[in-house]
Amino acid sequence: MERRRLVRVAVTPEEVGLAGCWQVIGVRREVIPLGRAKAETVEELGLYVTSCALEQHTDAEMSEIIRGHWSAIENGTHYRRDVSLGEDACRVADRGAAGVLASLRSLAIGVYEFEKHREQTDADSLPSWCRKQTFGRALAALRR
Repeated sequence: MERRRLVRVAVTPEEVGLAGCWQVIGVRREVIPLGRAKAETVEELGLYVTSCALEQHTDAEMSEIIRGHWSAIENGTHYRRDVSLGEDACRVADRGAAGVLASLRSLAIGVYEFEKHREQTDADSLPSWCRKQTFGRALAALRR
């Protein structure tokens, strides 16, 4: 079971030093394991900033916005980067090289989405598209 509590504070960009920031949000999450003996409750605190004004959304709406944002990241971008492209399994230790590899993964996802949007690929998933790619094909897709 999960319980979330939200605290919101109206701020100005000057107060927090972030352009366009009008609200700071604290979310306390408690995850209470059910059905397991001696399982401990896990507590987390998440801090968020937004350009939304305090009166623009209710607490419930803001909670759904935050959950939806992380759900999209976890189920969209992270899934593609980790499961489809094996990012978490990569053991490159050099920060510069890791950054280059992350950029190349982002480029691959972008080119795939671009081709899919323009209906220029018959691949049904990112991994199958990647298996068919060569540098020449990817470059040609970017030039279209």
